[in-house]
Amino acid sequence: MGRVSGDSDEKKGYEGTRSSSQQHFSTELAEAAIVVEGEDKNTWFVWLLVLCTSISGLLFGYDTGVISGALVTIGGDLGPTELSSGQKELITSATTLGALLGGLVAGMLSDFLGRRYVLAIADAIFIGGAIGQAVCHTVWSMIGGRFLIGWGVGIAACVAPLYIQELSPTRLRGRMVVLNVVAITGGQVIAYGIDAAFANVGGGWRWMVGLGAVPAGLQFVFLFFLPESPRILLRRGNIEGARAVMAKVYSKATSEQVDLKVKALNAAVQHSVEIANTTTLFQRIHRILVIPENRRALIISCGLQAQQQLSGFNTLMYYSATLFKSIGFNQPTAVGLIVSGTNFIFTLFALKYIDIIGRRKIMIWSTPGMVFGLTLASIAFHFLTLKTGGDLIDGTKYPTSWSAIVLLSMIFYVASYATGLGNVPWQQGELFSLDVRGIGTSFATTTNWAMNLLIGSTYLSLIDRISAAGAFGFYAGLCLLGWLFDVFCFPETAGLSLEEAQLIFKDGFGVRESERLRRARMQLVKETSTTQEA
Repeated sequence: MGRVSGDSDEKKGYEGTRSSSQQHFSTELAEAAIVVEGEDKNTWFVWLLVLCTSISGLLFGYDTGVISGALVTIGGDLGPTELSSGQKELITSATTLGALLGGLVAGMLSDFLGRRYVLAIADAIFIGGAIGQAVCHTVWSMIGGRFLIGWGVGIAACVAPLYIQELSPTRLRGRMVVLNVVAITGGQVIAYGIDAAFANVGGGWRWMVGLGAVPAGLQFVFLFFLPESPRILLRRGNIEGARAVMAKVYSKATSEQVDLKVKALNAAVQHSVEIANTTTLFQRIHRILVIPENRRALIISCGLQAQQQLSGFNTLMYYSATLFKSIGFNQPTAVGLIVSGTNFIFTLFALKYIDIIGRRKIMIWSTPGMVFGLTLASIAFHFLTLKTGGDLIDGTKYPTSWSAIVLLSMIFYVASYATGLGNVPWQQGELFSLDVRGIGTSFATTTNWAMNLLIGSTYLSLIDRISAAGAFGFYAGLCLLGWLFDVFCFPETAGLSLEEAQLIFKDGFGVRESERLRRARMQLVKETSTTQEA
């Protein structure tokens, strides 16, 4: 039988905090406080749903990673004998600009149409963009294809984690979202593998970009068999439909326990429905900016997404083959595959531990590793390019020892990134109450792509201006600033329900309050489990 209360001081504080948030709930029940049988294990239904949804992540990773190999094999196929640095930046940045715009509208559109239908729209865009790129013959048509594919990337990046969060058991929510990030990194590995396979094939770059249509087509079909988010169903008044989905998510729970879960969830959803029915879109945007709890959640989510991109990671995804070619590696695409493989492997680490260790601790522990890796890379680039005045010049024979250190530093940096910063920002949906969740995730995702656009469109120019050593040293400094932001502002949300997570922002950023609530929640789960075993 599920429990919703306890006797310890921590639990009393936990209950007191919930009771003080009546503006969020029309009942004192909170969905995460209802502990049911088997909620710490995923059902086949959740696994299949998340795996199908994570194809969006694979497409995200594939379409952002594949351009690295394509840029070094296009040659004169688009008109110019060789693409200039400016043309490469435009082709790369077009995807980011499209993603920025797609991310801006995706969350709000999913509130109106539903999460599932918006993912289907993204798939249609992926298919069109992949085919468009594969058949283009000019630089500007390639830019147009990359811009279109960017819309799909932005929509998928925003809505897929949101959809997974709303359909995952509370205690396993973090790792289910990380599974989508695993798919992103897996897509990047596949992209580098495809790049390597077609690197020496005439017009092989067309296959590289065109093959992205295949997984998009598969997911488009799968979406016909997936349910809508129970929160969206409840907003539409479909209580029975929501209950049916929740019964599949918590398949080992009793009928009474599922009813309690749905009752608590419906209470929170009705609050958002009331707001949606009495406010316009612009008024809800105003709510997220002026209400302190919403504003603090927005600052955290946008701050984490900005930190992810300002760390410089995506410069490796976009330009790794170009970078490794310039420092003397004969198979730059294959070397890039090592980097993307590292990203994939360490994302699996985060998959296992993000709900156990917690979001905050993973960020605090992993970011210093990024600072170290980037600093080491900056030092290595300095000594590597001494004889060329700090410039990277293709065809120059650089010392292999320093080239190896650059590669090792990149592997260390990527391993640290994949453990924390590559995953945690995508937990952004859990920071917002339902009435502003779509808007909040749209703003946060837009911040990600805005910073991505800034970094991706200036990377080659930055290296030309301040050298590779200076550029990577600059990124190291930005990572250090991000770490300080995490220490003082980023609270813990692991173990709290989507409805409860906003409570931590009531009186500030809630770093200490979040830890207290998490301890209370863990104690409640432990005592309930003991009671059920007895």
